[in-house]
Amino acid sequence: MGETAQPASLSSLSDRQREQAMVRFAILQRHLEKNIPLARAARDGDVALRTARRWLKRYRAEGLVGLVRSARRDTGRRKLSADLTALIEGLALRKPRSSVTALYREVTRIAAEREIAAPSYATIHAIVRRLDPALTTLAHEGVAAFRNRYELIHRHRAEAPNALWQADHTPLDILIVDESGKPARPWLTIVIDDYSRAITGYMTFLGAPSSLHTSLALRQAIWRKANPSWPVQGIPDVLYVDHGSDFTSNHLEQVAAALRIELIHSTVARPQGRGKVERFFRTINTELLPSLAGHLIKGKAASAPALSLAELDAALMAFIVGTYNQRPHSQIEEAPHAAWLGKGWLPRLPDSLDDLDLLLITVAKPRMVQRDGIHFQGLRYIDTTLAAYVGESVTIRFDPRDVAEIRVFHQNRFLCRAVSPEYADRTVTLKDIETARKAYRRSLRSQIRERAGRVLDFLPASEPARAEPPRGPAKKSKLRTYVEDD
Repeated sequence: MGETAQPASLSSLSDRQREQAMVRFAILQRHLEKNIPLARAARDGDVALRTARRWLKRYRAEGLVGLVRSARRDTGRRKLSADLTALIEGLALRKPRSSVTALYREVTRIAAEREIAAPSYATIHAIVRRLDPALTTLAHEGVAAFRNRYELIHRHRAEAPNALWQADHTPLDILIVDESGKPARPWLTIVIDDYSRAITGYMTFLGAPSSLHTSLALRQAIWRKANPSWPVQGIPDVLYVDHGSDFTSNHLEQVAAALRIELIHSTVARPQGRGKVERFFRTINTELLPSLAGHLIKGKAASAPALSLAELDAALMAFIVGTYNQRPHSQIEEAPHAAWLGKGWLPRLPDSLDDLDLLLITVAKPRMVQRDGIHFQGLRYIDTTLAAYVGESVTIRFDPRDVAEIRVFHQNRFLCRAVSPEYADRTVTLKDIETARKAYRRSLRSQIRERAGRVLDFLPASEPARAEPPRGPAKKSKLRTYVEDD
């Protein structure tokens, strides 16, 4: 046994040491003050009699200080050599990660080859446990995992409302009922003001995200809202988005240039800069959606889907405007609504909603004016103004949500709004046209199969329904054969 060292006085004990000493004294106290046999007091305290005798001897010699667990005087003299410790750490940091048992076997083998004492399993385990978690993460999981867990983050906040907006998409943890009555998982696009954390605009939709969904969310974010409880509006100085194809489209770049918005894309595989957006998505998925039918828990619906896309949109609107924007935000300690309003200021706005729609919503396509109008997506568009431009090249702009009408431009000058006579009294989306095309093709294929099947009724029973294709000459084998092999 090595020599021991005790604290010099009670005042030098830590809170943990004092607590330990009092626990041990409570076991001895019954023997010292109530004359209960030490063996019985030790048994009731669930300690060995030999241990209780050692505590009693040290208490009588040193008082309460003697009941503190002693530390070895030779601590540090029994440590492994620096070389052996470095070997264990190096082996522990190799890829792929090794178990402590595998490390123990490897170190024991190396120690035997060098004729030195091998460390115990417990010693190796202790060395591995002392390794910095950041170090092991970088060694075993790579730079991305290390960056996401341990890299220092600068939490930036814009200096004023509308100085910086962020936009992103996410699939929502809910199933709704689509137009065909089938369950579908919707997406959400949101635009958030970095300074106030106010939601400036959003868009719910089905299908993959696109630049149109981003444009629709920006349209709502920028223009004045009909709801007086949602005053957030204006053109931001900077729009911060990720590297998705919908955010890197030429259309969005053109919109940003026209509205004098600086478009910034986050670094690839670096989600830290979008933390404010991600936090809002978690708020929606954990606070609002669990109260709605069709909520998904680990990919499974907790209840049957019942909401339509419009009903989900209304629930989101009520939560954003009535709850999220109105309650104090934990990071800025102020409600987003109040933080955006500030002490009063004038946001930068487009000249008109039509001008904004031309930039955000409509898609430009070149077309030639025919004698019967402009042909686009299988539809025909006419207007009396086009009579003077037959044979001329024009640019049309259309809203994918309603292609019953197009806007016609000639040499960058607006000419007219041309309509499709067949759909002048209704809204027709580009998706409606694509669906009709697919249905038409299915109908034609069905007719082909039906009429081809009727041919069988007129063929003789012995005649095959379909002639065998003529066979070409047999391929000559590359294997050399001899007469004896026949």
